[in-house]
Parts: sequence; C-alpha cells; structure tokens
Amino acid sequence: MSSSMHGISISEVEVVQIDSHGLWIHVKGMEYFLSYLKYPWFKEAKIEDILNVQLLHNTHLYWPSIDVDLSISILENPEKYQLVYQ
Repeated sequence: MSSSMHGISISEVEVVQIDSHGLWIHVKGMEYFLSYLKYPWFKEAKIEDILNVQLLHNTHLYWPSIDVDLSISILENPEKYQLVYQ
C-alpha cells in the first residue's frame, strides 16, 4: 500500500511519519529518515514532543520539549559527523 500527500505543505518543517524504527521529517522540500539507532533521543519521546519541531535560522531543527537540536547539514551529510550516543 502506498499513500500520497494531498495538497501541499505550508510548513517548512513537518514530521510526516513515526514508526517503530524512527521518524521521517520533511524539511524545505526534502525528506529525511531519523532512525532511533542514530538518533535515540526520539525513541522514548512522546509523539506530541516529536511533532513539536521548529526550523531555526533555516539551518537547524529544534525540538524544545526534548531539548534536541540538529543541523540540517547533519542529515544531509551524516558521513561527516561522528554521532555516537552513549
């Protein structure tokens, strides 16, 4: 089964799906997958906190309820960042 988005998004940033593996986020015309393995802060977060995302300065994503701040550059070029959660 596939689904398509009806209409156009008026938001520059939107979480479009959350499942048991991670979340998909749409940012300025691009879609990114954030797996819980690489971004574990989201795994135990409430859905309402994950959906509450802001785009700051056109370059950073910020989730104020869980105090997570990610650069769009990290999502576009993950090989340049040694993100290790401990």
